[in-house]
Amino acid sequence: MPELLRTQLMVILPETLLALFAMGILLLDIVVKRKGILAVLTMAAAASGFFALSGGGTNAWNGMFIADGYSMFFKVIFLISLVLSVLVSFKYLALEKINHGEYYALMLFATIGMMVMASAGDLITLYLGLELMSLCLYVLTGFMRDSIRSNEAALKYFMLGAFASALLLFGVSLTYGLTGTTEITGVAQYISAHGLTGNPVLLFATILFVSAFAFKIAAVPFHMWAPDVYEGAPTPITAFMSVGPKAAGFAVIGRVLLIALGPMSFEWTGLVIALSIMSMAVGNIVAIAQTNIKRMLAYSSIAHAGYALLGVVALSHEGLAAMMSYLFIYAFMNIGAFAVVTLLRTEGVKAEELKDYIGLSKTHPFLSALMLVFMFSLTGIPPTAGFMGKFYLFTAVVKSGYTWLAVVAVVMSAISAYFYLRVVTYMYMKEPEGEVQVERSYGTRLALAVTALAVLIIGIMPAGLVDFARSAITGFKG
Repeated sequence: MPELLRTQLMVILPETLLALFAMGILLLDIVVKRKGILAVLTMAAAASGFFALSGGGTNAWNGMFIADGYSMFFKVIFLISLVLSVLVSFKYLALEKINHGEYYALMLFATIGMMVMASAGDLITLYLGLELMSLCLYVLTGFMRDSIRSNEAALKYFMLGAFASALLLFGVSLTYGLTGTTEITGVAQYISAHGLTGNPVLLFATILFVSAFAFKIAAVPFHMWAPDVYEGAPTPITAFMSVGPKAAGFAVIGRVLLIALGPMSFEWTGLVIALSIMSMAVGNIVAIAQTNIKRMLAYSSIAHAGYALLGVVALSHEGLAAMMSYLFIYAFMNIGAFAVVTLLRTEGVKAEELKDYIGLSKTHPFLSALMLVFMFSLTGIPPTAGFMGKFYLFTAVVKSGYTWLAVVAVVMSAISAYFYLRVVTYMYMKEPEGEVQVERSYGTRLALAVTALAVLIIGIMPAGLVDFARSAITGFKG
């Protein structure tokens, strides 16, 4: 095999492994009745892909695919969200009677799409990864075919997602028409060399890019789909899509805005600031009125997208590293919260309303303590990881001269304490109305243990994660 081809194949080895395992799951599902075996194969595929990430730092396929530290950091987030979501899925699928092999295969293919997005060195590669991820998520959202709510969520997600994809393609076509290239670094070089900063057509293309990416991360005003989709989708898929696709969206935001459109950052910074403020405000304020915990976490996710956008606004490597660290932390605390919701799902009881958590500390003290940790972390209360994540983000924004924006973010975090701590109040300050049943799911319990430990350890010792993020962006040109 020629050396060049061998190198290029090694660069895409993680994606190739996941694709092979996904296809293997589809074939084995025909003859294997115990779906737990298929889940183990899924875990093996994720682990194989993770270990294969260690050989990065190479551009392949004429620069269309980049395996650098930046992409590897995000791939770790994708694989963490995949592994934890698969663990949470075991008992849930059996209860909902949707324990089919294609469920795991679709999760793997969606993860491949995210990984391609993170490694995209070309706008066309970016689009292909985004569509692979999105199409799988549309199906997974509506996986409970007998549920009207799930079907409705899938239809809404598909319709609005198609619109966002059209915006992205329109932006790509305008950019290609102006610069003659779709390569991300090539676009930046052409803009700088030909003085296209301020060009009205390029400004319009930038608005299209920002709008498309804002939809993927559920930023206001492109957030309309999130509450209905999060509520209607199977809860493990809600956990999965609240972390993986959001991180993938931020990965491409970093590549496109900070590299391709970096020379014209003055034009788009104000737009991103507006998105950040609106997302924090709408997400935190509307979440107060929610009584369904999945919808509450959906609006919480919108607010956290606003926080993470602060790292982009900072226009610095420190801001980028803070954003990446925050997304890493968010994966554990958000999936942990959804894991608690999943564990309370029993035969005939969905446990998605706040009233279902009344007196949980009296009947299940350990489970309520875990939920307490996740709610504290999402609020940003020390010594949890959520506090450290926000601290680094706010510090990066202040150092970039946006002290007022950091103040706005702190105020919004204070508002969020109301609805997060309301869950704690229901668990600890009210007497139980009856015995709360909890499923004996070892996979979910393992996921809860991992997420809770990660939230506490990173909160106490965050330096390792921050150093990991900083080393991942070494050589990142933005």
